[in-house]
Amino acid sequence: MSSMRIIKVNELIRKLLGEIMERELSLKTGVFITIAKIDTSRDLRYTRMFISVFPEEETHYVTETLKKEIPKIQKHLYSKLHMKPLPKLSFEIDKTAQEADKVEKLLKEIF
Repeated sequence: MSSMRIIKVNELIRKLLGEIMERELSLKTGVFITIAKIDTSRDLRYTRMFISVFPEEETHYVTETLKKEIPKIQKHLYSKLHMKPLPKLSFEIDKTAQEADKVEKLLKEIF
């Protein structure tokens, strides 16, 4: 179970990343990113950002854009975080919605 400190750090990082990505990340018109989950390691050195992309067809485009922009996003995050150590950011595509769709389709086939 996560400690309260990790939970609070995750909430803070999620809020700050949302603001930073909204202002600093320029995507194609009609492409939206949602931060689904933030997972920070217990030693606060690493933070994984799970994102979902709409429309799903633009996932590759968003992945490539984030790979290029992650240093800039990380720099803005570091300027707003007042803690040590500062976590290194990485991102992953959240597949929860896709997996839920598969399960729902399987259940519909059964019934």
